[in-house]
Amino acid sequence: MSETGKSCAECAVRGEALCAALDENALAALSATGRRRRLARGESLSWAGHESAVCANLIQGMMKLTASTADGREQIVGIAYPADFVGRPFARDADVTVTALAPSELCVFPRGDFERALTGCADMERLLLRRTLETLDAARERMLMLARKTAGERVAWLLLDCARRAEAADGSEFDLPLTRGEMAELLGLTIETVSRQLTRLRARGIIATRGARGMAIRDAAALEAAAG
Repeated sequence: MSETGKSCAECAVRGEALCAALDENALAALSATGRRRRLARGESLSWAGHESAVCANLIQGMMKLTASTADGREQIVGIAYPADFVGRPFARDADVTVTALAPSELCVFPRGDFERALTGCADMERLLLRRTLETLDAARERMLMLARKTAGERVAWLLLDCARRAEAADGSEFDLPLTRGEMAELLGLTIETVSRQLTRLRARGIIATRGARGMAIRDAAALEAAAG
């Protein structure tokens, strides 16, 4: 049995990942084809335009999904958190580059094996469809945010999203997964604007920061108001 199969019962995201839809026999069959993979910050799992060779569940860490323009510029189009699915089943090529924002651990499956498991399990197919639609909803929300919100509202929105996904309670500290430059790229702002908005939120006592990544929401209601 693979390392993945041995550790399924102890997997931190077992109840939230796509494989939660599998019964024990189907899970054992899928896990026999999988393996754990660890990525350091900056390492990529797949590259846009290259063969879509693997699918994966993110167990720990965070990853960014980036697309490239015709002239080679990159744009962050999404963030993956623990229990999220990355990969593109039933497609020959990957449409985005998937890169670790922090030391990350994934449960990785060859795309063909995952496609067979998906085809044989209607519950997992439905769960993948639901997750896909949720991702589409998030992309639409992000488009609305970029089109209509001010710079301050965009930064506050992103901080709320990061805190929610980190399951940080009001006042508890968490690490931002993004650098100031990555925040600016995701929000369509400059680094200077992001830094200025963070300084304003800190001066108002809404957030507290520690170092480059440490963050605490001191007044969640005020931050929600700032996010519009």
